[in-house]
Amino acid sequence: MSRVSKPHEIVERALDLSTADGCVVIAEENSSANLRWAGNALTTNGVTRGRTLTVIATVDGAQGTASGVVSRSAVTPDDLEPLVRAAEAAARGAGPAEDAQPLVSGVPASPGFTDAPAETGSEVFGAFAPALGDSFTRARSGGRELYGFAHHEMTSTYLGTSTGLRLRHDQPNGTLELNAKSPDRTRSAWAGRATRDFADVDPAELDAELARRLRWAERRVELPAGRYETLLPPTAVADLLIYQYWSASARDAAEGRTVFSRPGGGTRIGEKLSELPLTLRGDPHEPGLESAPFVIAHSSGDDSSVFDNGLPLEPVRWIEDGRLERLTTTRHSAGLTGLPVAPAVDNLVLDGGGERSLEEMVAATTGRALLLTCLWYIREVDPASLLLTGLTRDGVYLVEDGEVVGEVNNFRFNESPVGLLSRASEAGRTERTLPREWGDYFTRAAMPALRVPDFHMSSVSRGV
Repeated sequence: MSRVSKPHEIVERALDLSTADGCVVIAEENSSANLRWAGNALTTNGVTRGRTLTVIATVDGAQGTASGVVSRSAVTPDDLEPLVRAAEAAARGAGPAEDAQPLVSGVPASPGFTDAPAETGSEVFGAFAPALGDSFTRARSGGRELYGFAHHEMTSTYLGTSTGLRLRHDQPNGTLELNAKSPDRTRSAWAGRATRDFADVDPAELDAELARRLRWAERRVELPAGRYETLLPPTAVADLLIYQYWSASARDAAEGRTVFSRPGGGTRIGEKLSELPLTLRGDPHEPGLESAPFVIAHSSGDDSSVFDNGLPLEPVRWIEDGRLERLTTTRHSAGLTGLPVAPAVDNLVLDGGGERSLEEMVAATTGRALLLTCLWYIREVDPASLLLTGLTRDGVYLVEDGEVVGEVNNFRFNESPVGLLSRASEAGRTERTLPREWGDYFTRAAMPALRVPDFHMSSVSRGV
């Protein structure tokens, strides 16, 4: 595909070539920039660009409508017609699609649909890179080494359909992960941030936070497995609730396969999940976490449908005041379950009504508690209870009577996020955060810290 070919022109050309009964074309233009560093020095940087084209063909038959989906990158003008024909052939060779619905129509065109795609480049780090260099100097003089990377990308999505939709969305996405190590590599601390443009990221602030954690780790305390009062920082809360969000398909719940299934049939919508006034919500227009205001679906599944492409997205409250209000649905699964249409939104916010920062929650701790940094290697153990297992990483700290007194060993945990919500005794102030485990897939999150009186550390973890 020639670089002079504009994405909207590619969409129009593919739609013109289609002979199917219905057609959806999604063109995505992506650019990215990155920095990497190790041992208080930059190591690599680079800029990349690419395009991906997805064609969804629908074919009507006597027994229903079939769909065929083909996605390819680096498509040339000569490849465009074969790509469209491949999608049509896939549709004609498939049986009727269970999720078949009329293609979405009647949505006003997006402003700028015919404009060039938005792009990012090394200039996004214009203020960040010098500040990072200053942090290297401070870290070096403070006897610590900084490692990490910064990544920024911009994806412009152009969606056109045979029913007349012409939609466009520009999605910036930035992540920063910073790791500090002691010179002998026996102590390590991590901090991460999600950002739209790196204008709100302060390397000095992060370095100071990491230096404090390395000082905490100068004293080491060994603790056995067990249940501990635990302070989960926003990043850990995000990782757990994102997995819960991904597991919140209304159809799966109605068919008795998930933690949101009601014993005896149906779903748990309407049930109280937490005594805290927790509200879990998504909003494509959430300030700082803006995401696509319409459905972009490259494939169909229990919680997505290619037939819903272009469907407008509205703010939705998945949990309100501790009560389960919505589960994710497509138009098809909404019809099956009798629930409202509620497609997934590409951000997640948990509000708990708390005003304390994590530091203030630490200071308010009486007795003994654990303070986590982050979680990783999260895996599902039991879908019926949404029991998850995983490991702590880069710092578990012991809190005694409001003060951090040392670092303890890492643990493997076994917990269900739904169970944690039911047992949480305090929610702090909601703030934007980077989920460490799922940061490659989901970055637009805002969460509070949570205090859980009996977090289950199922075994001691060595060597991480």
